[in-house]
Amino acid sequence: MKKVLILGSGAGGTMVASQLRRKLSPKEWQITIIDNDEIHHYQPGWLFIPYGVYSAEDCQKPKREFIPEGVDFVLDEVVGLDTDKREVKAKKGSYDYDWLVIATGCSIEPEEVEGMMDDWRKNTHDFYTLDGALALHEKMKYFNKGRVVLNIAELPYKCPVAPIEFVFMADWFFETKGARNDVEIELVTPMAGAFSKPIASSILGDIAIQKNIKVTPNFDIAQVNADEKTIESHKGEKVDYDLLVAIPPNFGAKFLEGTGLEDPLRFVETDHFTLKAKNADHVFVVGDATNVPASKAGAVAHYESETVVENLMREIDGQEPHGTFDGH
Repeated sequence: MKKVLILGSGAGGTMVASQLRRKLSPKEWQITIIDNDEIHHYQPGWLFIPYGVYSAEDCQKPKREFIPEGVDFVLDEVVGLDTDKREVKAKKGSYDYDWLVIATGCSIEPEEVEGMMDDWRKNTHDFYTLDGALALHEKMKYFNKGRVVLNIAELPYKCPVAPIEFVFMADWFFETKGARNDVEIELVTPMAGAFSKPIASSILGDIAIQKNIKVTPNFDIAQVNADEKTIESHKGEKVDYDLLVAIPPNFGAKFLEGTGLEDPLRFVETDHFTLKAKNADHVFVVGDATNVPASKAGAVAHYESETVVENLMREIDGQEPHGTFDGH
């Protein structure tokens, strides 16, 4: 029996598995997902937890509810990959494959910013993890006066619109509490404006002005000075905060380091149109794990999954993959 192995059961991995199961005979093909977490996290929901709109329970369901019948789910943690042997190494054992789909997403690494860990979960928080969103909720419950600064460390990061959503929601939140006049809100970003797309950036920037939200562009963070509660750019510019909401650098999965598949941020070097891994045969990539210049978001993973499935099927049939993904 031939094997398709999918690493990760987030949006991208689960959609690929579901589509492949409908196309490949279960008598001839085994489809297996490996993941180190049995719980599916609705990550866009984490944005709402600091404001008390959602709870942790609202954003979690068992992954097995989404995995189709006929797809095996293995709870294990991947620690290595040998594409020459077509073998995945995990803590509980090794798994061979005929075709591999990498759907391991990405995660924040606050330790990549000098000094950020000195203030982590004290006056510096995130909402890009469940634990972070819950801790930020506790911090914001009684925050009624001071400076709230949201900083984007660098590109790329998951869900490009989330930072501007967060500061707009902060405006609503503190207005509702009757504390808006005592709270300053500032978005500090490495981009040229409030968003990455020029037209949207102009519109969102105007809305920020209307809401009395300061946008500080072209800020390339070098360090967090926890003792004086400032963030500092490589040019020496400083922005002070009372509450820092950080979007630290995003990196791909740790096991990819040293595989020869990864770029400096551990995203898989991926053909932008076929979604094949550039440096290995029989390997495709979907979702946040790619280094494709498209948003790291569930909607993008949805359309990428269609290209991945189409091209994986073409390779099985002895055909060259088509470059059908257009970045949307």
